[in-house]
Amino acid sequence: MHSIGYNLTCNMERTKLSETVKSLRKEYGLTQEELAMKSGVGLNFVRNLEQGKATLRMDKVNQLLDLFNYTLVASPKYQSL
Repeated sequence: MHSIGYNLTCNMERTKLSETVKSLRKEYGLTQEELAMKSGVGLNFVRNLEQGKATLRMDKVNQLLDLFNYTLVASPKYQSL
């Protein structure tokens, strides 16, 4: 399983998550509607995720990512030198 470490309070990281999900969806040849149906989340959730909405339920993000064998995990904000 792949893990995606994001600090969701950072706008750039939300964009990275959004881009990752959109890229995976397209790689697998899925529409937003198909992704919503296959992952068991709502279409509006998929749209909000791909648009980088600041507030998303982490359990639903992981539910969607599970379809691609990914998971969302916590990661440090800063790397030590």
